[in-house]
Amino acid sequence: MNKISTIPATPDGADTDPLPHNIEAEQQLLGAILTNNDVFDAVASIITRDHFYDPVHADIFEVATARIAANALASPVTLKSFLEDHAGLKELGGAAYLVRLAGSAISSYAARDYARMIYDMSIRRQLIDLGRNIAAKAAKVEVTSEPKDQISEAEQHLYKLAEAGQVNQGFQTFLSAVTDAVNVANAAYKRDGQLAGVSTGLVDLDKKLGGLHRSDLLILAGRPSMGKTSLATNIAFNIAKAFRAGPLPNGKEGAVEGGVVGFYSLEMSAEQLAARILSEASEIPSDQIRRGDMNESEFRRFVDAAKSLESCPIFIDDTPALAISQLAARARRLKREHGLDVLVVDYLQLVKGTGRNENRVNEISEISQGLKAIAKELDIPVLALSQLSRQVENREDKRPQLSDLRESGSIEQDADVVMFVFREEYYKEREKPGEHELEKMATWQQEMEHLHGKAEVIIGKQRHGPIGAVDLSFEGKFTRFGNLVQPWQKGSDREF
Repeated sequence: MNKISTIPATPDGADTDPLPHNIEAEQQLLGAILTNNDVFDAVASIITRDHFYDPVHADIFEVATARIAANALASPVTLKSFLEDHAGLKELGGAAYLVRLAGSAISSYAARDYARMIYDMSIRRQLIDLGRNIAAKAAKVEVTSEPKDQISEAEQHLYKLAEAGQVNQGFQTFLSAVTDAVNVANAAYKRDGQLAGVSTGLVDLDKKLGGLHRSDLLILAGRPSMGKTSLATNIAFNIAKAFRAGPLPNGKEGAVEGGVVGFYSLEMSAEQLAARILSEASEIPSDQIRRGDMNESEFRRFVDAAKSLESCPIFIDDTPALAISQLAARARRLKREHGLDVLVVDYLQLVKGTGRNENRVNEISEISQGLKAIAKELDIPVLALSQLSRQVENREDKRPQLSDLRESGSIEQDADVVMFVFREEYYKEREKPGEHELEKMATWQQEMEHLHGKAEVIIGKQRHGPIGAVDLSFEGKFTRFGNLVQPWQKGSDREF
């Protein structure tokens, strides 16, 4: 096949080294579209006009796209009238060039391969352009431009490039979907019919949720001092502690038990978060650890716990006010470099949007949608903590409900699971009567004794299962949630 003449590969004034491109692939793909408009449907999810190297080809593709979108024929004859005055096309022969494109058409079955080739070349050109911009900015030493800001900016540009380049999966056969569903059920069956997802280490919560499922966004909400961060930390520690690698059903190496945990701690420092985990593992109150108030045996226990946790695959990022784009980019990098099975975000309202939304409700919507997108893209459960509005405090029954989610209904909408942490003991403690009210004091003490060391996780929404409450134990001095031993379970293996 003779090569169709077109514009030079390297425009005037450009570098002597031409950018990656494949003019013949562009010509032959356009020819295929102009001879069979059905080809467009096969490639529309892969490329746009911006992916073409030759600007004339980009304009031809754009006009053809508009015609096909309007259910009109896009052929050399129909496109001729729209491009008669196009200066670039005139240089190539005008309408005769459109006819030559049609004559060079490839068969429709190869169209997607050609589209991916054009797309790959475009991404390479954008990466080169981005690299040059990074180099130019780094070379220009300015007081207002620090290296760490340039790194952050480069990460954001790379993230946008990766997002723009995702090829939509489109429709899949029902057989493929059924196969995936059977594989999930098989995994649960092999675990004695208990869990399809990652175990939280909390038996009753696992029974209600079936574990943490891949691609799910789970919201854990509560008022301050309810123990949101403590519960999230406990779950993260339980998952990392149980981590065991091995061959997966797809033949790849991965977590067969537990998992690698990424923890975005936007409120607490990494050191404070580690102290909480150490408090739970060593059974030394976290305030004692913070003050260093330990005797020799406690300190030895503390050091032993620290050594045992060295190999725990928990990765903590305590960068404050992290943007959702950076959060996603760093999660991708963690999965690529170390693996990632569960992501925890503490907490949602401290994540920043892209800055395009001046409205706070819209910004929260953008963040919750971004977290759900991360869960689906990385195929992992994302556990995001969330604040609740103050209206909870104004009700007699302080148990939270879905309408209490703060600032945006989209959190409830985007989440697959919404859970609330509730400790009635916290509120009852603040109702302590005066010392002279003996009868009320006796009743209050009795109620406090009943509520002491207990917590509830209220499942307000679950897309794939039942809602309801799960009772847990809570040891405040160790900031530890655990399985609540019922009276009839005394002496059983659940007493821990």
